[in-house]
Amino acid sequence: MESVAKSDTRAAPLPFIYTPLPVIGMADDVLDGYINGNDPDTGKSVIGEIIDTLTKPVSSRTGEVGSKPVEVEKAAAPQVLLGPDTEDNLQRLFYEKGWTDGLPVILPTEERVKKMLAGTSHAPDEVVCQAFNMDTGERFQCTVENIAVVAVMAGARPEYFPVILAIAASGHSSLSPSTTAHASMLMVNGPIRNEIGMNSGVGAFSPVSMANAVIGRAWTLLSISWGYAKVRKVLWSSQGNNYTYNNMCIAENEEKSVWEPLHVQKGFKADESVVSFFTGWNVLSSLHCAAHRTIGEEICLQLSVIPALNSAATIMMDPLVARTLKNNEGFTTKQDYSRWISENAMIPAERYWKTDYIDMLVASEAAKGVEPYASWKKLPDNALINHYHNPDNVNIIVVGGESSPLWKTADYRYGSSVSVDKWR
Repeated sequence: MESVAKSDTRAAPLPFIYTPLPVIGMADDVLDGYINGNDPDTGKSVIGEIIDTLTKPVSSRTGEVGSKPVEVEKAAAPQVLLGPDTEDNLQRLFYEKGWTDGLPVILPTEERVKKMLAGTSHAPDEVVCQAFNMDTGERFQCTVENIAVVAVMAGARPEYFPVILAIAASGHSSLSPSTTAHASMLMVNGPIRNEIGMNSGVGAFSPVSMANAVIGRAWTLLSISWGYAKVRKVLWSSQGNNYTYNNMCIAENEEKSVWEPLHVQKGFKADESVVSFFTGWNVLSSLHCAAHRTIGEEICLQLSVIPALNSAATIMMDPLVARTLKNNEGFTTKQDYSRWISENAMIPAERYWKTDYIDMLVASEAAKGVEPYASWKKLPDNALINHYHNPDNVNIIVVGGESSPLWKTADYRYGSSVSVDKWR
């Protein structure tokens, strides 16, 4: 059995400097000690490496991180085919090379890759994206054929391929070098949802839809091919996140929604096919509403539990919930409810500022005078902050099969939306 291997075009690497871990939750004096201590990768002074990297020239043949030279690999002639071997041996080889997630893959033979390429009108050698390999610090080109190899490995059908090309073209990785349990989500809007059988109804987040499962996994395999899964080199998450096996891949239930779909909110036409990207840490599933609260109030209360970073939130609600919010609670549009959340989801100032990632990522903005953070920093501990102060960053997705009026709230940040039709 012959299988296709990927190739790339590489440029000089960028320098990386590491500090000891953990960082989150550490006292200021500990963090200061990290900077004045040694890089765990090179054994050299961290502050010395920073100064050297900013002040010393980099030769055309080496990239210097502090005083440790890093050889710049010359781009070799691409190896397109592997020799024949047994399926078991090839599966083992792909895993040992770091090309898979550890689960079995469909081996990308010439014939299978050729069939996948029939799913797009674009030429096999067309460059889809300039990716950044976190492992080597190099930029390289991904072609349509490269992405076809990954699509085959994930088990995709040719009709899924335009969606996978759009994912690759976005440049978003589903994996993150964060030390926390980072997770990602992608959602598809427009006609292609139904054309390829994506699930936006009952069990949309469950392992029941081939299209959802395979497209989500293709995103993970793409991210692995970009070097984001090298444990203790790039992947530093203490526990990891099992969402990243297929990244909460769904379609929006446009047919059952009482509101306009997300891609229309983001400036696309209703008949365009689009994929959107989200990333964050926390997902909270709902219980049924308390008798003395409306659904809108219950969701707002749940969002108040999570200190918001840059106002970011994503609410994934069943069509029954959206219908109740519109017909019974008066929220004519998604934007109406986002604005109401912005005004009513509150958190005590003390709890907000004493959350580690808020202290790490937002306190510096307050110190620079950026509003509203600078004003919030001056408030007494018991003062209430409307931490979803920017309603444009509160995104609402309608998904589910109307079997129960439930929702999920998340601190997921919206990244971008890209055209699928471009890659047909």
